[in-house]
Amino acid sequence: MNQQHHTHETGADRSGERRARSRWWTVGLAGVAGLALTAVGVATAPAAGAAGRAATSAETQPGGSHRDNGKSTHEDRNKGDRGKGKKATPKGTPVPCDADLLIAAITSANATGGGVFDLAKDCTYLLTADIDGAGLPAIMTPITLNGGKNTTIERAAAVNDFRIFIVDTGGDLTLNRLKVTGGQTDGNGGGVLVNAGGALTTNHSAITRNIVQGDGDGGGIANLGTTRIKHSKVDWNTTSEQGGGIFSTGLLEAVKSHIDNNTADTGGGIYQSGSTVTVKGGSISSNQASAGGGLYQLGGIGGLTGTKVAKNTASGNGGGIRVGEGGQLTLRKVSLTDNSALSGVAGGLFVEGAEVLDTIAVIEDSLIKNNTAFDIGGGIDNSGVAVLRNTKVIGNQANEGGGIFNSGTLTLFATQVVKNIAVTDGGGIFNTLGTVELNTATGTVVIKNRPNNCVDVPGCAG
Repeated sequence: MNQQHHTHETGADRSGERRARSRWWTVGLAGVAGLALTAVGVATAPAAGAAGRAATSAETQPGGSHRDNGKSTHEDRNKGDRGKGKKATPKGTPVPCDADLLIAAITSANATGGGVFDLAKDCTYLLTADIDGAGLPAIMTPITLNGGKNTTIERAAAVNDFRIFIVDTGGDLTLNRLKVTGGQTDGNGGGVLVNAGGALTTNHSAITRNIVQGDGDGGGIANLGTTRIKHSKVDWNTTSEQGGGIFSTGLLEAVKSHIDNNTADTGGGIYQSGSTVTVKGGSISSNQASAGGGLYQLGGIGGLTGTKVAKNTASGNGGGIRVGEGGQLTLRKVSLTDNSALSGVAGGLFVEGAEVLDTIAVIEDSLIKNNTAFDIGGGIDNSGVAVLRNTKVIGNQANEGGGIFNSGTLTLFATQVVKNIAVTDGGGIFNTLGTVELNTATGTVVIKNRPNNCVDVPGCAG
């Protein structure tokens, strides 16, 4: 199995000594692109000529308008939220549509203990300079960036490679309604690198079309600290190593978000090593990798609830999900469908055995359907410990074990294994050197599979 084979040294991405010499400190905070900085943030005066127009203070508010009705644009934007019990986005200091002004605002916030900034709508903050490995100064304090309609932070084409953000120890970056794109690096985190002791939260945002080259991990996000993705997209990111969408060795949570169309060597959507990954709702779909097309969990604890894991592809093993190294994974109300292992095993779920601790997967109230494997285990290949409760395994295909191939410990409660297909043997369940408990008294059925229902499964009619 693929092991984590990189040393993630944050010092290689950004040196503290180099940061101290950053040009944004040496030129002084006042006067950057004509911006007057105060202890609390940036002045609200517009920057003429930015993005071909002057950005007024009203325009810099996400969702702002020119209505003269006595209400602030911020109040207009959040009027619906107050009635629904949602937390309103905190109002911040406007930053007109100019990348230098955004750089200056973050520099000031780092120096004064943090800040909240409202970026301009219909604006792309185009980054052209590498500031110690990122297009923006490293985040070292609590900083919130509020976007709006069509607010984007992007690395310019035809400039040196750099990621967009580094969140350093003590940094706490919140992105609201922003798109982060175009990052490119040979280190970790094409879009965002969250170092140990740092934190990232995205709300209604997109981390998209970022690239990691060389030996780096995390095409979209490399999380070595704490990352929470909420109502957001992490899509179309790429790495040649681990975690096309997200690489994580820290705490990772995704809520009603979409980790889709990412590409990696291992863990096309998410690669989680140790620690904890929690996914609630949303999707992990149409990702590609050599192993673990959608999710690759190496050790640690994982939990997916109400998530669609669909149309992921692995050229090797684990088209949808691969869990190993003693990891513990729970799937509840998950739809694991239409995933493929093109030349290997486990089209849907690969529960890989471990030498020291058992790898354990518990699947409850879920659907495992229409997954395919070139070799064994169209729906599931289990060589660890797998427990299925009230789950349907339907329409999966493989050479052997169309529904389930088992060489570990498999227990089924109130589960249906129906209409799966094997090319050679074990259409429903193929058991070899393992243990299978059907628990038919709870309603488990293995029927209508081709060319037969079971191989070496006690209590199952062939």
